Amino acid sequence: MALIIAGDRSGVGKTTITLAILAYLSKQSNKVQSFKVGPDYIDPMFHGAVTDRPCRNLDPVLTSASYVQSCFRYHAQYADWVVVEGVMGLFDGIRNLNVDDQQSLNDYGSTAHIARLLDLPVALVLDCSSLSSSIAAIAFGYANLDPQVKIAGVILNKVASDRHLELLETALNTIGMPILGVLKRNATVTIPDRHLGLIPSAELTQINSIFQQLAHLAKISFNWDKLFPLLRHSQSPVPNPQVPNSQVSNPQSPIRIAIAQDLAFNFYYQDNFDILEKHGAELVFWSPLTAQNIPKDIQGLYFGGGFPEIFAEQLAVNKSVRQQLKQLIQTGIPTYAECGGLMYLCKQLTDLEQKTWSMVGVIPSTVTMQTKLTLGYRQAEALQDSPLIQARQTVRGHEFHRSQLTALPSTPQWQLQGFHQFSSPLTEGWRIAKLHASYLHLHWGASQFLAQRFIRHCRNYQI
Repeated sequence: MALIIAGDRSGVGKTTITLAILAYLSKQSNKVQSFKVGPDYIDPMFHGAVTDRPCRNLDPVLTSASYVQSCFRYHAQYADWVVVEGVMGLFDGIRNLNVDDQQSLNDYGSTAHIARLLDLPVALVLDCSSLSSSIAAIAFGYANLDPQVKIAGVILNKVASDRHLELLETALNTIGMPILGVLKRNATVTIPDRHLGLIPSAELTQINSIFQQLAHLAKISFNWDKLFPLLRHSQSPVPNPQVPNSQVSNPQSPIRIAIAQDLAFNFYYQDNFDILEKHGAELVFWSPLTAQNIPKDIQGLYFGGGFPEIFAEQLAVNKSVRQQLKQLIQTGIPTYAECGGLMYLCKQLTDLEQKTWSMVGVIPSTVTMQTKLTLGYRQAEALQDSPLIQARQTVRGHEFHRSQLTALPSTPQWQLQGFHQFSSPLTEGWRIAKLHASYLHLHWGASQFLAQRFIRHCRNYQI
């Protein structure tokens, strides 16, 4: 068994409640496995920090329904406790473009979709700050909209007083809805945020104190007699599970790929690392912020997303590394850069305070921070060959950024079609020699040919 923490909408406290449960469970056992629905990077960082094991994303849009199932079964099988944090509202998703059914709910990739795929119960978080008896109608509607989605009970957040709780309990009793937890309005633990959401856990010096507070909050706020049976996972391994990223036989020597990982670059899917290793990569982690030199004897570079705009001055000051990177990329070393990595490889970066800093300079453009958020899934078709993909191949990705480039390539890497955001395709992404740089975030779970192609290019690289 495992439990999905869902909400009736965004902003009801799913992440805080999930982290509180994970913090409390981690005090009981070191075998707590978490999952996150959707493409998010930051919430899984907090999950991993509190459980001390990687959180896995469950996103059938970026991967596939079968990959979600195999990923969950494989990584959950040895855990004592399993918790899945949902995304947005319970039924908020997209229309499944593979099914021509206009009568179905547009909830592909939603928390409800994951609950059906994995046959898991749901704890529904409700913000009670402006509710009393009406809560019964909301809970009843969510519990009965889709009979395949099993609501195990509700968690009441931001309850104002004992009298307020009495009104909520009376209303919920009329529909027989169990209450799994109650959090008072003044009992919340604040996690700092900024322009793209929560500040990543690695930047918070007080993170252990926050986890201690969350564990105590969970201890006093939840009905553990009801929660433990829902969260406890079978100790017996799943019979013949499909291993999503198992090691393959590779008689050749490993390919050393330098992974930029520090406070500026930390948006990575653990599955992508696993897939690279599966296909023969040795991952060498290093920091463009603090390293004096690029790692030696490498045959590829991988820059994930993150917050280069927050650390632009530090990145600019490390001039030696910037120069080394520019020279190395110009020699033709295969390089993959997503979002923040793309920004770092540009000529300049103008930060949130409108200060401009020198970056690596491989991409002949300046990146500037904007107030507008670009967000959403994309269907992407490659317009040219790159170290990652062949022309005319298609993948699904996700954009999430508040920046834009002042100059665009004459021959872009991608043609992008949004699922809802815009009606006509847009072009984006740079391919310069063996550099593939784009705002598009990719999960390689159902597209392992991307890793295979990248490693082939890395293996052929010679200075």
